[in-house]
Amino acid sequence: AGFKSAPFLEHGLDDWERLLRAHVRGAVIGTRAALRRMLPRRRGRILTVASTAGKYGSLNQAAYNASKHAVVGLTRSLALEVAPQGIRVNAICPNLVQTELFTAAQTDYMRMLGVNDPEQVLARIVARIPIGRTVTPEEVAALAVYLAADESDAMTGIALTLSGGFLLI
Repeated sequence: AGFKSAPFLEHGLDDWERLLRAHVRGAVIGTRAALRRMLPRRRGRILTVASTAGKYGSLNQAAYNASKHAVVGLTRSLALEVAPQGIRVNAICPNLVQTELFTAAQTDYMRMLGVNDPEQVLARIVARIPIGRTVTPEEVAALAVYLAADESDAMTGIALTLSGGFLLI
């Protein structure tokens, strides 16, 4: 549902709409609801979840990457808009996190990496990550807790990469 790897011309408009709806529209709807409650209080934290794919281009992932770039752009623009009202807006950009989304996208990853064995998919991906493993859901959650805490008050408009060294921007 949230990922598809295919050459640009093989991504139909339905694929584009599905990915943009899931990632961008979802972020907009959630952000609007939260912001309506935060603005009167002049305080709050909005966290979006993008991806390392929102920071670089990657082969056969134009629709997915465009949707994640849009989430990063939304985060940065909104951060500038609401900072004077005491609201901070940041994005978390993890690399691969082993979740149901990864399992659901296994076939796409197999095609993208040119392998036929599902076990090789994870091994090939992990081989490219300097720390030798994927990001855990707990690490993403811990970063979210920090960004929601008062200790991160000076951070806004940041798209934080959480990739085990895979992407250093």
